[in-house]
Amino acid sequence: MSENLYDLLASRFPKDPAAPCFLLADGDISYGEVVETVGRLAALLIARGVEPGDRVAVQTEKSPQAVMLYLATLKAGAVFLPLNTAYTAGEVDYFLKDAEPRIFVQDAVALAREAAALEPATATVSRAGSDLASIIYTSGTTGRSKGAMLSHANLAANALALHEIWGFSRDDVLLHALPIFHVHGLFVALHCVFLSGAPMVWLPRFADGEAVAGLARATVMMGVPTFYTRLLANPEFTRERAAHMRLFICGSAPLLESTFAEFEARTGMRILERYGMSEAAIITSNPLEGERIAGSVGYPLPGVALRIDGGETGVIQIKGPSVFSAYWRMPEKTAEEFTADGWFITGDVGRTDRDGRLWISGRAKDLIISGGFNVYPKEIELVLDDLEGVVESAVIGVPHPDFGEAVVAVVMGHGAEADLIAQARARLAVFKAPKRVLFVDELPRNAMGKVQKALLRQQYAELFGG
Repeated sequence: MSENLYDLLASRFPKDPAAPCFLLADGDISYGEVVETVGRLAALLIARGVEPGDRVAVQTEKSPQAVMLYLATLKAGAVFLPLNTAYTAGEVDYFLKDAEPRIFVQDAVALAREAAALEPATATVSRAGSDLASIIYTSGTTGRSKGAMLSHANLAANALALHEIWGFSRDDVLLHALPIFHVHGLFVALHCVFLSGAPMVWLPRFADGEAVAGLARATVMMGVPTFYTRLLANPEFTRERAAHMRLFICGSAPLLESTFAEFEARTGMRILERYGMSEAAIITSNPLEGERIAGSVGYPLPGVALRIDGGETGVIQIKGPSVFSAYWRMPEKTAEEFTADGWFITGDVGRTDRDGRLWISGRAKDLIISGGFNVYPKEIELVLDDLEGVVESAVIGVPHPDFGEAVVAVVMGHGAEADLIAQARARLAVFKAPKRVLFVDELPRNAMGKVQKALLRQQYAELFGG
């Protein structure tokens, strides 16, 4: 029996093919149309030589057709490899050389148009649960991106658990304003919708005015903290606007307790915060029914085991059916990231309280989360250190009222701040480029000569107002 994730998702689609899937400003797309287009795209992939296990790399603007291409890749038994639309040509070149995809798609809408001439593939290619479904690249502190290998069983287990604990049903309507090159918008949001056979208010990107308008048709919203701070800054986002909403979910970056409190004061509702990562999708969640506490990311999902290494507060380690198997073509890195008894070392630091709730206090590594995107300082430092006038750089994250954290470079050397930022943006995705470059005579170091980034974070903590 096939354990292809597409079969699981499609088995929950509405029996009425006319039931809406995508609610768009210029007309809806039904589930029947989705199934037909997925079949045609799968036929096109197969016609182009895509075989089971082949990678399909995709860097395309957000669209319903891009979602259908994801489903078609699963249906064809291939491996979906989404790439951030902000990645530069140099960054994409690394991923293509590393993953060696059979095809690279940069325009899903044009591909769907081409597929329209084909007969839909009806049969789904059989896959075992352990077979690879997707590779999600997540940068490493060494600057080299790692491809987390997620199987059909990994994604199915997480989707089924979230669908249950968050109470999704066919009566729900999701406001989808997230990007779909990333676990949050691609797996977490879409899988909950598809397992419910529910529709989505589909926004190409988050804009607070469009989101406020879209809430009128929705019951659930998923977002990053930036979404919520921008909603709260919009005077049209009122208690009345949110009154019929069932659930607001937040993740991908820490939610400030002040945002949590302000949101509750404005709407009378508490945001449900959860914790996840590319290597395991969602790991913990605050409860649907019960107390949601600001600052806590809740309890482990059903089937997920969590332990703290190193005492009451320490590095979070996890085990469970959604945890990835390995990093693509990096056996040594994979071995480093798992304990001898098989637990994945997340690199995040936290503690659990007496009730079993998880509280994350920081990161063992230098990861910066800016606007919901992971940014690894080493990658930016390698770019900056190569620029004229830069002796050495130290990249840190500092609190930012909109992005959660902002990327800041502290540089030994000389030059013009605007010029260095512009050069960095030419080589890096916009979200990775520093928002400020600060020049210093010396970087603070410990006795071993290592730059003390904790001191820099403390020194510049109020650069953007604290």
